[in-house]
Amino acid sequence: MRVAIYARVSTRDKGQDPENQVHQLREFAEKHGTIYKVFTEEVSGGKSDRTEFKQLLLEAYQKKFDLVVFWRLDRFSREGALPTLKYLKELRDHGVNYKSFTEPYLDSLGPFGDVIVSMLATIAAQDLIKISENTRAALAKKKAAGMKLGAPTKASVVVEQARDLKAQGKSNGFIARTLGISPSTVAKYITA
Repeated sequence: MRVAIYARVSTRDKGQDPENQVHQLREFAEKHGTIYKVFTEEVSGGKSDRTEFKQLLLEAYQKKFDLVVFWRLDRFSREGALPTLKYLKELRDHGVNYKSFTEPYLDSLGPFGDVIVSMLATIAAQDLIKISENTRAALAKKKAAGMKLGAPTKASVVVEQARDLKAQGKSNGFIARTLGISPSTVAKYITA
């Protein structure tokens, strides 16, 4: 049996690394056959536009492997019950089975596979909603405290550079040439 591995983390921050999953998934996959390919990515599971995930589905359609193993259902998808069930059904329609490493009851060959998948997908989607709500709450708190949110704009960076150069005693013409802006813009930036 040819086995594909799918490993996903949202970000490498907080010690997340897909290789942490891949190490044990390799052993798990080898118990079921030969490893066909390892698909890894660092992207939110709540997004449908995941490059490696799309490639996994394409190669399942092309019947390049017989089984896909993943760490846990929420590592496979956090898009909610219906999209997740659709993906798993799509795999099955192409003759590809699936198994979860940490959820032994999540096995396409098990009698309650669809029921369990539906419940777990709903829980994973709810978890993503909680993360999103927590992020919005933290941003609202920072905004209420007067913090400026988001990355600095290019214009604000140029204004700071212009002011720094002027403080060093540079002429408006020099600043304009250095920053690639007009002298009148320099004058506006340093007096604002």
